[in-house]
Amino acid sequence: MASPSTSAVTERRGIPGASFVEDVQQYLAQLGLDVNSALVFLQERLQQYKLVEMKLLAQQRDLQAKIPDIEKCLDIVATLQAKKETGEDACTEALIADFEVSEGIYSRARIDDSSSVCLWLGANVMLEYSCDEANALLQKNLENAKASLEVLVTDLQFLRDQVTITQVTIARVYNWDVHQRRIKQATAASSKDT
Repeated sequence: MASPSTSAVTERRGIPGASFVEDVQQYLAQLGLDVNSALVFLQERLQQYKLVEMKLLAQQRDLQAKIPDIEKCLDIVATLQAKKETGEDACTEALIADFEVSEGIYSRARIDDSSSVCLWLGANVMLEYSCDEANALLQKNLENAKASLEVLVTDLQFLRDQVTITQVTIARVYNWDVHQRRIKQATAASSKDT
């Protein structure tokens, strides 16, 4: 029973799966390529994987930075809700907070009314929400960010597996070619000797 030359190729979220080559000669025959063309194809695929990996790592860094920010916002909203629920009089007990204006630049604010908060949504858009609405929105955003991070980690693991398989395939094709050349040289040398 002949073994197949490649294992099953799968795809994950647009990332093509790499095929593990068991029989190089059969693999080259199936593709209709010579060794050099196959190596060029595999090197290009490896570069594509590296490019996708860089993009996914950038997305992962962004999400890892975004999650603590959302958690800080949730803590602030919870503090404002707690102040509102205790029924503290705004005139006697204002909330004093330091907030970041820019990286490394902070300002002190006195918060008298804690019935609503303004959330920066991005793209120069800020909206005012009640504390309950803001809490619900931030919880939803936190859950979405964590779910996206889990998917990204899984994608990165899949991608690393594909990079490894491709690198092994490149090595197998190259080694097969070296072995074939040595056989040809040995055959040519033995035919000259006789």
